Amino acid sequence: MSNTALKETPTKSVDHITPHWRQNAKEIQKFGTVIKDLPIGIDEKARQQICEALNVLLADTASLRDLYKKSHWQVGGPTFYQLHLLFDKHFEQQVELVDLLAERIQILGGVSVAMAHDIAELTRLNRPPKGREEVPVQISRLLEAHALILKDARVWAKKAADLGDDGTNDLLVSNVIRTNEMQVWFVSEHLVDMPLVFAQ
Repeated sequence: MSNTALKETPTKSVDHITPHWRQNAKEIQKFGTVIKDLPIGIDEKARQQICEALNVLLADTASLRDLYKKSHWQVGGPTFYQLHLLFDKHFEQQVELVDLLAERIQILGGVSVAMAHDIAELTRLNRPPKGREEVPVQISRLLEAHALILKDARVWAKKAADLGDDGTNDLLVSNVIRTNEMQVWFVSEHLVDMPLVFAQ
């Protein structure tokens, strides 16, 4: 190829590959609304009710997830190793539930709560102190959170079924309720006063 041919090749403008990252626009859907005409066989009013309930449950689950991570980092004492690992395992399981709940809200045509400050406004869980607490207090906080979530999940599993939303019913029963029940079992056993060496 000659030098002349090289000079004739058009060069791309630098602007063509510059990212356009300073963009702003109005929201495409307001929080607290659902898409009106969604062909999934569940009417708008039912989807609105379910999305509102799921967003509260999502906020509580996200808060429980973070409470597990806080406990994982700050746990101490003779059971440190076991609880450090257990709390992190439960954190990962709650991460999965957060994703499932958020996606279910979007499937129903709603808008899932997402940012930490919005979750903090919506959650019903009591806020723990920033500092470290004793293990029995950490576990009590976790169990109180589980109890609240489980009570709510059971109520809304039944309501979702009554409203014809089998998908949400299945999510709440198969994932949220079963995961939280299992975690309650594993965590609550650490508050049972059992002899370690000699039977009583």
